[in-house]
Amino acid sequence: MLKKIGQNTRKKWILRQPATEEALSKARLISREIGVSFVLARLLVNRGYDTPKKAQTFIHMESEILCDPFEMKDISAAVARIRRAVDERESIVVYGDYDVDGVTAVCTLYLYLKSKGADISYYIPNRAGEGYGVSKSAIKSLADGGARLIVTVDTGITADEEVAYAKELGVDFVVTDHHECRSELPDAVAVVNPHRPDCPYPFKELAGVGVVFKLLCAYEATVTGDHMIDCVRRICREYADLVAIGTIADVMPLREENKLIVSQGLYRMEKSCRRGLLALMDAAGQKGDARPDPRRPRQKITSGFIGYTIAPRLNAAGRIRSASLAVELFLAESDARASELAALLCEANRARQNEENKIIEEAYEKLAAEHDFEKDPVIILDADDWHHGVIGIVSSRITEKYGLPSILISFEGCDGAGDRSEDIGKGSGRSIKGMNLVDALVHCSDHLVKFGGHELAAGLSIARKDLPAFKRQINDYAREILNDEAILPTLEADCEISLSDISMHVAEDLHLLEPYGVANPVPVFILCGVRLLECMPVSGGKHTRLTLGESGTQFNAMYFSHSPESLNLYPGDLVDVMFNLDINEWCGRKSVQLIIKDIRLSDEKQGDTENERERFEQIWTGAPFTDAEDIVPTRDDFAAVYTLVRRSVRAGLDTIHHRQMLSKLRTSYDGTIGYIKLKFIIRILQELNLLGIEEIGDEQYRFKVQFTSGKTDLEKSNLLRRLRMQQRMA
Repeated sequence: MLKKIGQNTRKKWILRQPATEEALSKARLISREIGVSFVLARLLVNRGYDTPKKAQTFIHMESEILCDPFEMKDISAAVARIRRAVDERESIVVYGDYDVDGVTAVCTLYLYLKSKGADISYYIPNRAGEGYGVSKSAIKSLADGGARLIVTVDTGITADEEVAYAKELGVDFVVTDHHECRSELPDAVAVVNPHRPDCPYPFKELAGVGVVFKLLCAYEATVTGDHMIDCVRRICREYADLVAIGTIADVMPLREENKLIVSQGLYRMEKSCRRGLLALMDAAGQKGDARPDPRRPRQKITSGFIGYTIAPRLNAAGRIRSASLAVELFLAESDARASELAALLCEANRARQNEENKIIEEAYEKLAAEHDFEKDPVIILDADDWHHGVIGIVSSRITEKYGLPSILISFEGCDGAGDRSEDIGKGSGRSIKGMNLVDALVHCSDHLVKFGGHELAAGLSIARKDLPAFKRQINDYAREILNDEAILPTLEADCEISLSDISMHVAEDLHLLEPYGVANPVPVFILCGVRLLECMPVSGGKHTRLTLGESGTQFNAMYFSHSPESLNLYPGDLVDVMFNLDINEWCGRKSVQLIIKDIRLSDEKQGDTENERERFEQIWTGAPFTDAEDIVPTRDDFAAVYTLVRRSVRAGLDTIHHRQMLSKLRTSYDGTIGYIKLKFIIRILQELNLLGIEEIGDEQYRFKVQFTSGKTDLEKSNLLRRLRMQQRMA
């Protein structure tokens, strides 16, 4: 039986590579030989670059090469058919997906073929009205409009029936895609996908826009007769920025070809941006202001900036409005039009955030009411009015929070007429390591209308009547391949460092590892036993800013999407922190900042607390104790605790955690009150009817102050007298 996993489950922390003496010795050599910080050298060793030569080669990408595009199955046939359409002025339609990968792929192919004189247009289905993939209705509309060649990008690999239908209408198909293939491929003029079982192309992890990039390189070499390296340089110069954005947004592994392409794209964005991207960067940086501030320094363009700032705004178009907005942004020919579209995308992103927050609240309510954590490892929730474009993001948040696969299904758009059991809902799911979501959906395909995607993310369509059977079958499947260890939320870190390892030099050194992404992730560090000095709410309590360190060495840290109250940590606590190291720039000044991934009471402190709890229980049941343990409270001790509680209650804060009280007493009281002494003070004040107390959680108290006139006689406490007797017995 699966154990219950919830948001308060302590996550398992693991180091990707243990710090052996051999590894540390290699890191010292690399640091000395190539002149990088010891922390960076440790990261390089952990990632397999364990000699000065390998480390130097990785940093400068000396071993990365672009493969010959003609090794990709069907690419020559694709080039030939597209070239014929261009030469004969046939109407060509680029048919793409509505996510960032699809949008950038559409723009890349559209702009290139337009530069070659093609009669070119594009089509992206509406997420809410049409859903994912190629549809017969769209093909009919395009054929009626004169289309004679449809080239898919980032979609089409499962469109067997649709391609056959197009052929009946006299429309040819060239499919370019990067999603997993079924055994049967569409009967198209060409099917270009590195995941084809018969495709010898050595690098399989291109994004959809990456496959388009290879198609363009092959086309350029064919029509110009130039050497491939010259063709690649031209394509990179014009389109590497779009390819980089799509690759990063689709979370593709940044190694080998992807690393080179993304590096080129980021470099070109740093030097000069296309009009639409520059407008979006300005709009995003202004957080809603109408005009960019010319005094504001230009944003450093990294894979993180693309992934967390640019991509969500581009994605918002397809989720909330129409993906065509994002396409038109990149095709904009004037600054005014680009600024207008960028503002619309930022507005759509704000609407997406609001919708996301609404759905997540409803999803959590459904989860508490409907899901059996002890039985079902896959969370499946459905509703009639959830926005199709947002459920995938919410699914990601649920999977991240609970460490379980999740699928959200929306029947939005069903009019409620007729037999509602026949309503078709659209779903979006996310998975965890250990359960390939596409394989799971294949196992349940009898209950699905259609599905597709990747190992960890997929989409589906399902009839309402099939939902119960689908839930049973996918959970039966998951129980076979998942166990308690697999679903325990796990966080991975690169290495443990000390407070003295953190500096501006180290933070700047880490940029040598970029571009970051899957297979080359942003470094994650662990810092153990550091003192929490301050814990402050930010943005109305949505986030938390912390100060960590000692009196001489302190660093600011941000914990996003977590309020101070949710942490159950207080100034003075010793904590363990898992974090990314970042540089914060404000008003022209730079400072090192920790971006927290997880924080918890240190193992050392946790152990001390457990020992104190055990010792309290011993004394509570009559065990003697020594004078040195400092258990018996003085009158000043009672006064300090009573004053603290009374002030808190008067301020409207009647619920206080035991460790929070200890933290406040450390700063407000000159005496010494430890864990056990505070426990007895509270019970004695309750015994004397000075405090009403209700324990509502693990050492979480709700107080009610019983105001009395006159001086309280503490000697009336039987518990206080008993404590003094136990002390004399020792």
